[in-house]
Amino acid sequence: MTRTALVTGAAGFIGYHLSARLLSEGWTVIGLDALTDYYDVALKERRQSMLLQTPGYTAVTERIETPGVLHGLMETHRPEAVIHLAAQAGVRYSIEAPESYVEANLIGTFRLLEAMRAFPPAHSLLASTSSVYGANTEMPYGETAKADTQMSFYAATKKANEAMAHSYAHLYGLPTTMFRFFTVYGPWGRPDMALFKFTRAILSGAPIEVYNHGDMSRDFTYVDDLVDGIVRLIDVAPERPERPEDIAEGDSLSPVAPFRIVNIGNSEPVRLLDFIEAVEAATGRDAEKILMDMQPGDVPATWADATLLQRLTGERPKTPVTEGVARFVAWYRDYHGI
Repeated sequence: MTRTALVTGAAGFIGYHLSARLLSEGWTVIGLDALTDYYDVALKERRQSMLLQTPGYTAVTERIETPGVLHGLMETHRPEAVIHLAAQAGVRYSIEAPESYVEANLIGTFRLLEAMRAFPPAHSLLASTSSVYGANTEMPYGETAKADTQMSFYAATKKANEAMAHSYAHLYGLPTTMFRFFTVYGPWGRPDMALFKFTRAILSGAPIEVYNHGDMSRDFTYVDDLVDGIVRLIDVAPERPERPEDIAEGDSLSPVAPFRIVNIGNSEPVRLLDFIEAVEAATGRDAEKILMDMQPGDVPATWADATLLQRLTGERPKTPVTEGVARFVAWYRDYHGI
């Protein structure tokens, strides 16, 4: 029997890769995306057009916060899995336009939770972010660590999504997994992200801005590894434990709900300057660096503990940064014909 998934944000960077993977495995995918102009709409339209070439894909162009949209999709299609990736992204943009984060991330997620309450899927999987760890300094970040010191409004809305989803899992028995993503990169990526900016600048001979004078590190996670983790977790829906003491050490399973938080990260933080070196090697050009101060809302480092992901799925991200960056640069050259 064909399995059906609703993917929100399906024309986005991660949503495109996930939808393509599900289609390749025989799923029917209902892809919802508003095709907003936060970045180049043509890139989103190109991703969507490629998905539409595969039978089994249905594109829905609507905003998730619009009343009735998600309720109607859930009622019509009754998806087995819901993967919620639609959001207003970006740490720095959340300082400039916080209201858009309220609309997409808070109201939009509320609309989805209400739609799933009415028509429950077997498993709902919602995107969060490593940014929720905020000012935590103890690394690697584990899912059971306290995360109450968010440093950007973007991160605050994502932490709010976790709390909202937990309450619905508890009240209505909705099996829910929240993913905390760690600096995802790869082909078809977002133009506002560092790798896209670095590659574009280096290939055009322009300087690159290096924040915190390069004294930063990130747990860069290749998009195919991320998608593999999501797909594997679809069939690992959390169950409400009979007794809290039955929860295994290190498992973020809620004691009162079928709810779990899972990191998906490479578990190998890379210095920003080493990441730039990988871009230089892939492009065959040296970068002219402009050293900048830390940007508001940024954190100096991220590092995922992916032990729980491996325990649940048997796998964890493993693509080396040098390999992933080379794949991105090859795609970038091909996409732009350079």
